[in-house]
This record gives sequence, structure tokens and C-alpha cells, in this order.
Amino acid sequence: MKKFIIANWKMLPQTAVQAREILARTDEFLGGLQERFEPSLVFCPPFVFLDEVATALGQSHLLHDAELGAQDIATRDEGALTGEISGPQLAVSGVRYVIVGHSERRWTLGEDDATVNAKLTAVLRNDLVPIVCLGERERSGAWEEILRAQARATFHDVAPVDIARCLIAYEPVWAISTNPDARPDTPESALKSIELLRSFFAEEFATADVRVLYGGSVNPDNAVAFLGTKGIDGVLVGGASVRPDDFVQILQAAIAPL
Repeated sequence: MKKFIIANWKMLPQTAVQAREILARTDEFLGGLQERFEPSLVFCPPFVFLDEVATALGQSHLLHDAELGAQDIATRDEGALTGEISGPQLAVSGVRYVIVGHSERRWTLGEDDATVNAKLTAVLRNDLVPIVCLGERERSGAWEEILRAQARATFHDVAPVDIARCLIAYEPVWAISTNPDARPDTPESALKSIELLRSFFAEEFATADVRVLYGGSVNPDNAVAFLGTKGIDGVLVGGASVRPDDFVQILQAAIAPL
């Protein structure tokens, strides 16, 4: 099964010129490969750069090796919702993947599980691919049940056939570098949490073979270990994805374990 490399640019870069630099460096790397880049590569830029990135992905080596994603979606497909971007608008812009439930939206911007569930439903309704983030805030106490409860509420009333369409990103909040108390996770620890999620989906939703990625301070130093671990289906990359040389090193790491 292919590994996924999801580049979540968050609220960066500052300019379209910088966005083009990231894509140009990626294109240069892909052009230097002897064979086609096997992992699935997805760029999720801020909304203001969607058209810019879509144009770049339609050119050169990026045409065959990368796809466009978005960082959020409105819960409704139409209506007076100032500042929101609807599923139909994303689809028209060439978006195929959409991140929902990212820890920053859950814990910083206050989105509850019901809101994440509504956004997940909107992604599926528009025939897009959800990248659903799940992860406990602290690794203490009954964190396993907290993680299960979050998954249960996030996927409430979602059919098994639709869950199978999703990419699930296990994203422990305590391991994310923007957290002042961050503690780096290890592939072994992450895999145990990912296996817990797989068991949960098999038991509660009768969904086998869900694709689960890891997201939590992925960088050039640990990418080989995470990507080389059987059972981890890829990585969701934050800060390193907007540093061109770091991101290329992560892409190189994606090739090493294959």
C-alpha cells in the first residue's frame, strides 16, 4: 500500500512567491528521481494559495506526483456563512483532499466533535477525501478511552463504506512542536496508538484496513523511522512542509523504506 505525505502549510507562507519556491524545490527533487515518486503527495495550502498551487501542480513533474488538499471546509454547501469555503467551491478549485479535526481547530479554535463530524460529512457529501485528525491532548489517565470517545463522536453516523474512504491522521497533541510542553513521540509508541484506533474501527464500525497516518512534529530527523514502520501509512507534516529543503529530505525518507 502506498504511503501518504500530507503537507499542511497551516497559515504559511506569507507570499505567493514563497509558495512557488516550495513547489519548485519539490519539483526539482521529483525531476531528479530515476523513477516516478511512489508515495501519494498532497499539498494543503491556505485558501488564498489554492489557485496558485493548483496551477503549479498541473505542470512539470508535480502533474503526476502530487494532488491538492484544503485545510478546512464549511459544514454547509451553501448559504450566508461569511468567511467559510464550501465543498462545491473546493471541488471546483481542483481540491481532492480536505483536513478536518486538526488539533489546532479542536483545541485552539474550539471546534467540538459535533462540528468536526459535520465537516467530515460535508467532505464525503462532496465526493472529496477526508483527512481526519484524531489525537489525545495528554498521555495520562484514561487517554485510550478519551481517544476512542473522540473517534466515536467524530465518526457518528458515518457508514463503514465512507470510513474506508478516509485517511485518518493520528495526531497526539502532546507531541506537536507548537505545544510548549511537547514531548516527541516514537514510531513504536505511535504504532501502538494507531493499532488501538484500527481495533476501535474494526470493533465499532466493522471497518477493516483503515489507513492511518502519523502527525506530530514530523521532521527530516524522524521521518525515516515513522515512514519505515509497517502499520504507519504515511505522515502529516506541518512546519517542515514549508521549509523547502526539510520537506525534500522528508520526501527522500519516503523513498528509503520502500
